[in-house]
Amino acid sequence: MRNSLSPKLLFLVLMLAAFGGSILGQDGPPPQRDVNRPPEMNKPPGDRQMQPKRPNLIRLLGLTPDQAQQLKKLNQDRKPQMDEAMQRLRNANRALDEAIYADTVDDAAFQSRLKEVNQAQADVARLRFTNELAVRKILTADQLARFRDLRRRFAPPPDHDGPEPGDKPMPGQQMRHPSDDRPN
Repeated sequence: MRNSLSPKLLFLVLMLAAFGGSILGQDGPPPQRDVNRPPEMNKPPGDRQMQPKRPNLIRLLGLTPDQAQQLKKLNQDRKPQMDEAMQRLRNANRALDEAIYADTVDDAAFQSRLKEVNQAQADVARLRFTNELAVRKILTADQLARFRDLRRRFAPPPDHDGPEPGDKPMPGQQMRHPSDDRPN
């Protein structure tokens, strides 16, 4: 009886060991990139550069205890509504995606799902802007000026090429308006 392995079997065992080790040494699929986030936010947490720390708005704006309480209540009241609206938006997006990529094209289903997405987006926007207006009503004129300044400093850069509302041109520059691009 032979105690040695056949050359083919030995080769197979060595190949399995070599490839098995390299497969097990992999970390898994690369993290997905979110195209809607700035590139530095798509990096793993350890790789991110130091993000500017968000300021303590209550202290920086000089809110009174009554104003801080009003903002707290406002946020507590808004959170469940916003959570529900965001869930409706996610569900509507999922349903639209399913309608688009269904085995058969159904234009009526597509239009219906698109209408649901548009309505859900409008609801989210309405809640956000209504909340911003409510916050605005709580602030004094001085606090509003400080808030605008902080918002400009800590806001992410705009996603478009045009000026932000209320932006002033640099000295020697003219503000462009989209209608400037129309042919004469």
